Amino acid sequence: QVQLVESGGGLVQAGGSLRLSCAASGSIFSIAAMGWYRQAPGNQRELVATITSGGATNYADSVKGRFTISRDNAKNTMTLQMNSLKPEDTAVYYCNAKVRTTNPGSFRDYWGQGTQVTVSS
Repeated sequence: QVQLVESGGGLVQAGGSLRLSCAASGSIFSIAAMGWYRQAPGNQRELVATITSGGATNYADSVKGRFTISRDNAKNTMTLQMNSLKPEDTAVYYCNAKVRTTNPGSFRDYWGQGTQVTVSS
């Protein structure tokens, strides 16, 4: 069993910053890509940023230059530094990880419970 736990959400004014963290624990053999996704009310869940085990990153156009994703492979943790926040960044943010629990074995997706980010104008 694998658990992903997010922390760091909250309420911030436009232009402010927040830092989200995600910690993976449980029966983990290896983690491939990790990422952050978000879902605003009435919208589908969308990709925010991803990072491979080698450190390659990918960002949604809407957050490029404002958000930075990073991870610590030794600790199975990931962070999302969010700067210059806008009201349209308001959403529940979810941590995702592609985890292999056995070797050999296949990777499967795991999700955190989500953390609310609210940006006031």
